[in-house]
Amino acid sequence: MATRTPRLLLTTLRTLAGLTAAFTLLLQTGCSSVFFYPDQVTYITPDRLNLDYENVFVETPDGETLHGWWLPASSEPKGTVYFLHGNAQNISSHIMNVAWLPEKRYNVFLIDYRGYGRSTGAPDIEGTLHDAETGLRWLVDQPDVQSQPLFLLGQSLGGALGTALASEWVKRDEQPPLDGVILDGTFSGFRAIAREKLGDFWLTWPLQIPLSWTITDEYEAYERIGDISPVPVMVIHSVRDGIIPFHHGKRLYEAAEEPKTFLQTDTPHASTFVIPGYQDEVLEFMEGE
Repeated sequence: MATRTPRLLLTTLRTLAGLTAAFTLLLQTGCSSVFFYPDQVTYITPDRLNLDYENVFVETPDGETLHGWWLPASSEPKGTVYFLHGNAQNISSHIMNVAWLPEKRYNVFLIDYRGYGRSTGAPDIEGTLHDAETGLRWLVDQPDVQSQPLFLLGQSLGGALGTALASEWVKRDEQPPLDGVILDGTFSGFRAIAREKLGDFWLTWPLQIPLSWTITDEYEAYERIGDISPVPVMVIHSVRDGIIPFHHGKRLYEAAEEPKTFLQTDTPHASTFVIPGYQDEVLEFMEGE
């Protein structure tokens, strides 16, 4: 017992020192890393789903190279959907969310943010916001897109990025205009969701407020979504979403201006489009029915 107590004390002190160093690093650098979990694994490619596709590589103004997939409509297109995916993995794990659209006569363009998949760099909030705009600017330069309706579909993190992008696009009167914005399982603000997630873990619970202050509040979706009007907005959120609680979707819908639509679903996070009925609801929104 004479030697065990000092060893236990030493181990405890080392653990506390490590936690202190980690918290110090978070306070110095911010905790925006809680939003990004990229990997470089190829889970599935469009050809495995019997989809035609092209690899697209786009250069960002700050020197990164982004990789995306262009999925043409299977027949005469009704429009084009720009898809911004969630915070984990890469486009090859998120493609099922939009793989159904080409058969419904919609082109799809989906892109990986910096650090995801085959895109270069490392992700952060500012960088991924620039990446979302870079992808949209590439898309609207394509001749087949300019004469067709254009929709932005953002899921989870992609919805937060898409809200900021769409609000700026509308305010600047960019051309071609967006014909609709669809937000699926999106959090209402970067700072708000960071505080909630930090509060879920006992080690970070005491620091949830000071750490969340290191997250910029310049791009909070609930503050930006009203600026998308008069472009129609559809907010989709599940009562069973275990990642982004349902109240985030309600807050976004309440903050949006008309015209707006709310679709309450009953699936796990990022699983909306496995249900054909929910696909039909989105198609009706895009087709103005």
